[in-house]
Amino acid sequence: MKVINLSEQPSLVSEYMREMRDTTIQHDPMRFRRNLHRMGEIMAYEISKDLAYKQIEVSTPLAPATCDVIADRVVLGTIFRAGVPFHQGFLDFFDRAENAFVSAYRKYKEKDTFEILIEYLASPRLEGKTLILCDPMLATGASMELSYRALLTKGSPAKVHLASVIASQQAVDYLEKVMPDDCTLWVGVIDPEINPHSYIVPGLGDAGDLAYGTKE
Repeated sequence: MKVINLSEQPSLVSEYMREMRDTTIQHDPMRFRRNLHRMGEIMAYEISKDLAYKQIEVSTPLAPATCDVIADRVVLGTIFRAGVPFHQGFLDFFDRAENAFVSAYRKYKEKDTFEILIEYLASPRLEGKTLILCDPMLATGASMELSYRALLTKGSPAKVHLASVIASQQAVDYLEKVMPDDCTLWVGVIDPEINPHSYIVPGLGDAGDLAYGTKE
């Protein structure tokens, strides 16, 4: 698996990341969702450089012009619930893409012991298409892997891109073992560890709660 870490070169990603991490700013839900949205837009642009293109000719008011257009059939896949504003950033740029949605959540057995459950899946046929699977936080990598496996029931994509805002090094190492070799992971930053509750450290907290309010 190829890993693209956007934090290796300072950019606007660094500024949005600061706001999402900063406890004096992140508790403004509208601002937090907007930053997830903007991260999706930036990653969509970066991923677009890695897609296949074809040339077409269009008519301008003065003369014909040759333009490059995306040849890949793109499907945007998102893991609920924090993935929704992140997804919208991708959809703003890949506005002709098909869309897939997966519900993956932690079902706790004990305080720090949980399993990932998939309860909802809505997806177009994926055979031969380019899947971009988005989840803002990659703590262990299990939700991303299981969501990908669930989506495979709709066909095998020709190419897979994973996109996250923050990943732990543990999650990156795990996905390198379980995802296809030609898969690419795009991430805003890689943090060094997870804590006993499997939250990314330093991370930013619970992205879903910050975006939509604390869950019961």
